[in-house]
Amino acid sequence: MKLVVGLGNPGQEYAYTRHNMGWAAADFLAQRRSLGRPTSKFRSEFWRDREFILLKPLTYMNLSGMAVREAFDFYKMETEDVLVVYDDMALPYGQLRLRGKGSAGGHNGLASVLSCLGTLEVPRLRIGIGSSASADKIGWVLGHLTGEDIKCLPDILESAANGIEAWLSLDLERAMSKVNVRSQKEQKEEKKEKENKEKENKEENLP
Repeated sequence: MKLVVGLGNPGQEYAYTRHNMGWAAADFLAQRRSLGRPTSKFRSEFWRDREFILLKPLTYMNLSGMAVREAFDFYKMETEDVLVVYDDMALPYGQLRLRGKGSAGGHNGLASVLSCLGTLEVPRLRIGIGSSASADKIGWVLGHLTGEDIKCLPDILESAANGIEAWLSLDLERAMSKVNVRSQKEQKEEKKEKENKEKENKEENLP
């Protein structure tokens, strides 16, 4: 049995905020898998499928690890059986990164999970939310998605669900190569676009 955890905050005021991308991914996966309405268990919204448990902790972000630990102990899991899905300012909006271990990188929800499980070796799927030019990081992550962001959201959640499915069905290395390759491709496209713009600018400045 595996455990997939989407991090977020409960309450209507947090719906469609950047910090709730993990929740949005969990909801999308539950709908795609036709899991029906969640029940309440482990201080979370809870679904059970044949091969995995899906959780949306209701503890608020900073205490997410308490809910994860309850499910972890109940099902006698190993840390490699847990996947945490959450938002990340370090990645451009919509970009995904799957990793098997690492620090919390300043994310309080993941920090809570790592602390409660007592290890940094917890697989995680990061969903990029981009960053703000201002110094108000809290305002950015708790801010609502823009209209343009929401237009892209279904495709992002589809990719995130595909990433979760890859982690469920493949070994970690193969899942990482499948999930992260899209991000590498996007980076190459961005680099090519930047080079083309620089070339155009040089041509415009020719006498």
